[in-house]
Amino acid sequence: MTLDVGTNNPRLLDDPLYLGWRHPRLEGDEYWAFIEKFVLGVRRNFPEALVQWEDFAKHKAFTLLERYRDRVPSFDDDIQGTGAVAASVLMTAMRIKTSRLADQRIGIVGMGQAGVGIAENVLTLLKADGLNDREAHARIYTADVPGLLCDDMAGLSKWQRAFARERPEVAGWTLASTDRITLLDIIRNAKLTVLIGVTAQPGLFGAEVLSAMASYEPRPVVMALSNPTSRCECTPEDVARATDGGGLVATGSPFADLAWKGRTLVTSQCNNLYVFPGVGLGALVAKTPKVTPAMFMAASRALSGLVTPAQQAQGHLLPPMADIRGVSRAVAKAVAVEARDSGLGRLLSDEQYEQVIARAQWEPAYAPYRPGGKG
Repeated sequence: MTLDVGTNNPRLLDDPLYLGWRHPRLEGDEYWAFIEKFVLGVRRNFPEALVQWEDFAKHKAFTLLERYRDRVPSFDDDIQGTGAVAASVLMTAMRIKTSRLADQRIGIVGMGQAGVGIAENVLTLLKADGLNDREAHARIYTADVPGLLCDDMAGLSKWQRAFARERPEVAGWTLASTDRITLLDIIRNAKLTVLIGVTAQPGLFGAEVLSAMASYEPRPVVMALSNPTSRCECTPEDVARATDGGGLVATGSPFADLAWKGRTLVTSQCNNLYVFPGVGLGALVAKTPKVTPAMFMAASRALSGLVTPAQQAQGHLLPPMADIRGVSRAVAKAVAVEARDSGLGRLLSDEQYEQVIARAQWEPAYAPYRPGGKG
C-alpha cells in the first residue's frame, strides 16, 4: 500500500496527467492525523495484519516506529531490517576471524535510518559479548557529514546523539585539521577494525582509508552497503588490493566473485531480503501483538547460523541468495520461537512451528497465458 500525502513538486502539480493527490505534501499535525487514520483503518479491516513501514523520510520513520511498535505488529525495514542483516554479517565475520565483537572497534559512516539501525544492533551484540552499556558504546564510532559525531554538535537527532562521542574522549587525537574529525582521522586514531558505510558516496572508502586499516588489521571487515553499485563506498577489489585479499567484504549491491592470486574471493550481498520476509512470516504465524528487538536479534542469529564452515572458508558472510526461501523459513521459525518464549506468541513446539510456517509460506504459481489461446 502506498500512502499519497501530496507533493511539493510544482511540475507534477501542474501536470494534467498527474495521477497523485494534487495537493502540497501534508506536514505537521495533518500528516500525523492521516497516518493515525491509516493505522486505525488497518486495525479495523485487517485485525491480524502486520505493518511494515518502508521508504519514509528519516525524521518521520523513527517517530512512526516508536509511536506504533507497541500498538500494532509493525517494524521499519529500513531501520530494523538493515540492522539485523548487518548484525548477521558481523556474527559470521567474527567466527571466521575467531574473534569476539567486543574486541573490535567499529566505525559506522552515514547515520540516517540504516546507520542508526546498524548501530543499535551492534550495541546489542556488544552487550551480548559481555560489555556493559558504556563499554559497548565506547567500541562504536559514528560519523556523518560533519565528521565524527560528538555530543557538543548542534543539529543532531536524538537517535544520532545516542551514539555521539563525548568531546573529551577525542581531545588527544592527532587530526589533519581542527575543523572536523574526518573518516581518516577516526581510522588512524581509533584503529578501526570494522568499517560500515551507508552514505551513498561512491569511493568514500578509498585506497588511503583501506590501507590505513590494513596497516594494523590484516582481516578488516568492510561493509560498503550503499546501492546501486554506482553509489558503493568501495568495491571488493579495492578491499582486496589494500589487504592482499585478507579483508572480509559485504556490499549493498551484488558483485561477482573476485579471482585473487589463485583464490576466489566471495562478496556477500547484505540485502534486507534475507530478513524482512521471514520476520513478517514468523510474527504472523506466532500471532504476536508486537515485533520486538529480541525477535530481530533471533532473526540475525538464525541467518548467520545458516552459513556453513565450508562457506565461511570461502569468505561467505551470509548464506547464498539462491536459497532465500529456505532462509526465510529459518528466520521465520527463529522469530516465532522467540515470540513464544517471550510470552507473546502461540504455544506451539518448534516442530509445529516448522510445519505451520511451511504451509503458510507463499508459493508463487503463475498460470500460463497465451493470447488468443484457450488454455
